[in-house]
Amino acid sequence: MMLFGPLFLSLLPGSILLLTAGWFRKRGFSLFTRLVPGFLLMLSAVILFYIGFIHIRGFEGGAYALLSFFLVMFAVPAWIIGGKGK
Repeated sequence: MMLFGPLFLSLLPGSILLLTAGWFRKRGFSLFTRLVPGFLLMLSAVILFYIGFIHIRGFEGGAYALLSFFLVMFAVPAWIIGGKGK
């Protein structure tokens, strides 16, 4: 359960921002605008990892680290989708 909880929790923001990155690419927005969803996911992953590692610690901090790992796994495809041209 410690593995699936962060995975399922990351599915909603990850899928929403993946769809947003694809929509930005389809609409022909600038490169900066297309990369913003991936940047937001990466920023949230770094902040959650910091909170879990420094402030919470223990098993719950490990769950935060897993959540940040899964968010990074959504950020990379968002960057790839956003980096491609129309």
